Amino acid sequence: MEGLIPAAERDKALGMEIYITRTPGIGGVIRKSPEDFVVEEIFDEDHYEGGRYLVVEVEKRDWDTHKLVREIARALRISQRRISFAGTKDRRAVTRQRMAIMNLDEDELIDLRIPDLKISVLGRTNRPLGLGDLKGNRFRIVIRDLAVDVDSARERMERITSEILEIGGVPNYFGVQRFGEIRPVTHLVGEAIVRGDLERAVFTYLSMPFDGEPEETRAAREELWESGDVRAALRRYPRHLTYELAMLNHLVSSPGDHAGALMVLPDNLRRMFVHAYQSYLFNRMLSMRLRRCLTFEPVEGDIVCFSKDGMPDVSRIERVTAENIEAVKRLFDRKRAFVTLPLIGYESELADGEQGEIERSILESEGISRESFSVKTCPDLSSPGARRPALLQVDPVFELGAESACIRFSLPPGSYATVVLREYMKDTRDVSE
Repeated sequence: MEGLIPAAERDKALGMEIYITRTPGIGGVIRKSPEDFVVEEIFDEDHYEGGRYLVVEVEKRDWDTHKLVREIARALRISQRRISFAGTKDRRAVTRQRMAIMNLDEDELIDLRIPDLKISVLGRTNRPLGLGDLKGNRFRIVIRDLAVDVDSARERMERITSEILEIGGVPNYFGVQRFGEIRPVTHLVGEAIVRGDLERAVFTYLSMPFDGEPEETRAAREELWESGDVRAALRRYPRHLTYELAMLNHLVSSPGDHAGALMVLPDNLRRMFVHAYQSYLFNRMLSMRLRRCLTFEPVEGDIVCFSKDGMPDVSRIERVTAENIEAVKRLFDRKRAFVTLPLIGYESELADGEQGEIERSILESEGISRESFSVKTCPDLSSPGARRPALLQVDPVFELGAESACIRFSLPPGSYATVVLREYMKDTRDVSE
């Protein structure tokens, strides 16, 4: 795949090393306001026929999903465990998603007053919501402050769209949100955990500074990064850093108990660290595959999955061999077979052939093995691994305003809108005509 444009430095640091389209981008920025990034969940048509769970649609503006759940639970005076949902959503956005609240009457929502939140009752059901209920997400995203004039933007976007449609999609990278948009450290924390260095994991999370944070926060992190003085940090850290303060409190009361410091974090956040490191390795493996001119078409040695209801189903996989490759290619042409790459864990199967060489070389360069993900120092963070399609199928459409562009598309669960946007925007500082 000669002529691929190299990615911007921030993307490269997260394993996203190339753009799959060759046309220069339009630049610009997203999320200038939450209304510029609208996300709506896609479900099958459900007919809620009664049960102990009240199903609601939540429209939120500029809310993190987990923080909103805590706020709803506090306002209703119930446990957070009674609230379930199918997926987390971007914070700086307007998002519409479903939640199910156990043992709640509709009347109890009448006096609920939370800023930038609307709740509509959909019905009742007998079970909580989970990831398996979500069919996908629908996006409408506005890009502002374009780096080129409208005519150039239109020409470039038409060419990029044509390239994406010809390829069938974009690389199914994990987007920057997986790692932290302002402070991308989650994969670095996860790497330290996988290596068994819990002290480094804790202090990376607590104190690795990044320029995008407020000055007071960055200065406090820098001081702890350099001194290691947790007592001084506990006095200096801003009060809104609740997770960091909880960890610092633990380290003050139990010096050197780094495993315990991690345990004070919520389960979902703690598990995110190792998952982010797996995501980083996946991104690197996918980038190397594309750099080596292996396309999304299966070759001998690949591990493919098959379709279910038109979507990749990673529970059904098969290794591509000389005996079955022609049959697999026919299924690929009909969008019924998809190349997958591993999210490395202690049970992961590695590919054969050139893709297998890529996977082994990445692990060797990192100095880790599959067995590393059986985390002896923190067993609850161990991961058996999983698989993920290499190609993200997408069919974007766009329209242009005087100084902005609007893109609409739908994606399956677990995929990132920003990996579609990056193909259109690119970093124009890195690209010439």
